[in-house]
Amino acid sequence: MLNEGELAPPFRLKADDGSEVSLAGLRGKHVALYFYPKASTPGCTAEANEFRERKGDFDKLNAVILGCSADTVEAQAKFKSKQKLNFPLLSDPDFVVIEAYGARRMKSFLGKSFLGIVRSTVLIGPDGKVEKIWPTAKSKGHAAEVVEALKSLQ
Repeated sequence: MLNEGELAPPFRLKADDGSEVSLAGLRGKHVALYFYPKASTPGCTAEANEFRERKGDFDKLNAVILGCSADTVEAQAKFKSKQKLNFPLLSDPDFVVIEAYGARRMKSFLGKSFLGIVRSTVLIGPDGKVEKIWPTAKSKGHAAEVVEALKSLQ
């Protein structure tokens, strides 16, 4: 389990455009790393679009937005293109980073329990330390919550 104040687990994942994104390569910036269950589903689309609309606020606060799910690079690229997203979507089909950040947990739907990706966000500071954790997040209004947290840390 992650705790605020500790070093964020390092990662290197393929993005929607095939490039690799690493936490080490983002030192000096805040990183809003949000996890979502599945590209192109209604809740994930609503959340991604809100992050897209707030990207200017993140830029002003020296922060990058990274979305992450277990979808393939191709599925991420299609989702990004269709929604005109302006930030990278990371592909973690082996759940390595998703599990390191505690986003893969037991969920229930229609009375059945299963292991799945929980919509959650970790805000990482320029020094690589965890600044804030949202263990569960709503698809609507969450991007604004992250912006407000960034403002309070400035």
